[in-house]
Amino acid sequence: MKKLIVLALVVVAVQAQAQDAITKFFSKYQNDESFSNVTVSSKMFSLFTDMEVTSPEDKEVINAISKLKGLRILAKEDARNARELYKEAFTLIPSKDYEELMTVRDKDADMKFLIKDDGKGKISELLMVMGGNNDFMILSLFGEIDLKQISKLGRKMDIGGLDKLENMDKKSKQ
Repeated sequence: MKKLIVLALVVVAVQAQAQDAITKFFSKYQNDESFSNVTVSSKMFSLFTDMEVTSPEDKEVINAISKLKGLRILAKEDARNARELYKEAFTLIPSKDYEELMTVRDKDADMKFLIKDDGKGKISELLMVMGGNNDFMILSLFGEIDLKQISKLGRKMDIGGLDKLENMDKKSKQ
């Protein structure tokens, strides 16, 4: 019994430490006025679920939203140090806790999607980190995550980058 309790405490501590790493990055820059900072609470997501929708696609999106616990976005436009911020973000993200899902790279930007598994086969967090010649963004979405639905949500809310998840889903079916 004692071993089980110790194991549970270790798991909770590791999850808290991983979240703290992301929180440290957000905390470091959230008061810097050159960054845009967006935080959406679980309460805001629950308000979306009260909306009347008629189309099956909208019902699917509302269902996906109901399982989300929060969203944080930190972005900087016209940043001369965008690539350095990108590298800095990865120094704080514990690689043992996140699995790389997808990388998109072109001449103007690097973008990585990482996921954290809840240990039961469900995605508990999605990170998107983007660093380009002039722009930087880190997005953390947490809760119970369905990538297909999150792609649709990103398209509806015009959150750049999340549309790439839909393309990934199509590639995995080929």
